[in-house]
Amino acid sequence: NEKRNQANVAFKSSYKTAVKAVTSAVAAQDKEKSLSALSFAHKKLDKGQAKGLFHKNFVARHKAALANLVNSL
Repeated sequence: NEKRNQANVAFKSSYKTAVKAVTSAVAAQDKEKSLSALSFAHKKLDKGQAKGLFHKNFVARHKAALANLVNSL
């Protein structure tokens, strides 16, 4: 249980880092970097949903919000 909990916490942390990479790339007006970071963040969200860490609506909301952020460039 504790081992699984630590793995889940680490995964959620890596997802948050992926989101920060997207937002920092958008803030720097770097379209190419933000697109690659967006792809990685989407991958993390999908993986989290498959593992049961994220609800499907949480994933959908965050994917849409990140895509809108990148499309604003």
